Amino acid sequence: MLHCARCGIDWDEKDGIFLIEVDRVLKPGGYFVWTSPLTNVQSFLRNKEKQKRWNFVRDFAENLCWELMSQQEETVLWKKTSKKNCYNSRKPGSGPPICSKGQDVESPYYRPLQNCIGGTHSRRWLPIEERPTWPSRSNLNKNELALYGLHSEEINEDTTDSRTAVRNYWSLLSPLIFSDHPKRPGDEDPSPPYNMLRNVLDMNARYGGLNAALLEAGKSVWVMNVVPTSGPNYLPLILDRGYVGVLHDWCEAFPTYPRTYDMVHADGLLSLETSQHRRCTMLDLFTEIDRLLRPEGWILIRDAAPLVESARALTSRLKWDARIIEIESNSDERLLICQKPFFKKQAM
Repeated sequence: MLHCARCGIDWDEKDGIFLIEVDRVLKPGGYFVWTSPLTNVQSFLRNKEKQKRWNFVRDFAENLCWELMSQQEETVLWKKTSKKNCYNSRKPGSGPPICSKGQDVESPYYRPLQNCIGGTHSRRWLPIEERPTWPSRSNLNKNELALYGLHSEEINEDTTDSRTAVRNYWSLLSPLIFSDHPKRPGDEDPSPPYNMLRNVLDMNARYGGLNAALLEAGKSVWVMNVVPTSGPNYLPLILDRGYVGVLHDWCEAFPTYPRTYDMVHADGLLSLETSQHRRCTMLDLFTEIDRLLRPEGWILIRDAAPLVESARALTSRLKWDARIIEIESNSDERLLICQKPFFKKQAM
């Protein structure tokens, strides 16, 4: 579902290209909810200009094969068609054309909006009514994984690793880890509160394994899964599993407010970013992490030992508490666990 409540978008502008983009991002059978004074019947009956704009949006939505489900006061609900043949049944010239295969890109990044209907060539065209309900939809079968060029073994390995990581991470999230004699909290130590973390950022989400493991473990968290543009694009897989995700270039600022996240996780991100001639440094990346993280928030970086050692040297410049942990299952990797301090204003 896509919801626009007085969102400031003029849907009737630019020949309806914004509505075409809504159609592109909606799954077949998905819903578009629009709340605006423009949709108020009593309002546009008294204003010819508003009536003209509303008529354009209504007619354009019909030409996109959307069904008008409900209109109440200032709120309108449309449903995107589940049937591809609807587009061919339209009158000639009555709406935007269907995109060619060359135009129909599933995850466009820095590409202009297309003035054509996308998604019809995708093997992922599956109406929401035919998809498994949540949370079972997060577990894709062999045939579904084949759509993304993956095998069950790859997902199973990622799932197992993520479950182990979540168990280990949670036991490490304590200031005790930074003491002169670091140790994991024991039975005599208070355990971290179950709701200590809420907003989690996974900077290299791969298949969404961390998200799945956190939910399976009953952690009350919300995860933003980021697929770096420098690596394979598994964003369609993440979205089809029912998770939230975006594509992003980590040499650019992440589009969110400062201090958004309670925990930032990066598994293999340093290897991915340093394997290419990138235009940013590791310090640039860490400075952005510091901006995104709230005070007393946690940073977990798992990567090759030399890269983790280099990262550890940078943490002092950001005044993070930091400790390197050896990983029993992999002698070539290390875990860097950091906490951003909370600086109190000094009394005058």
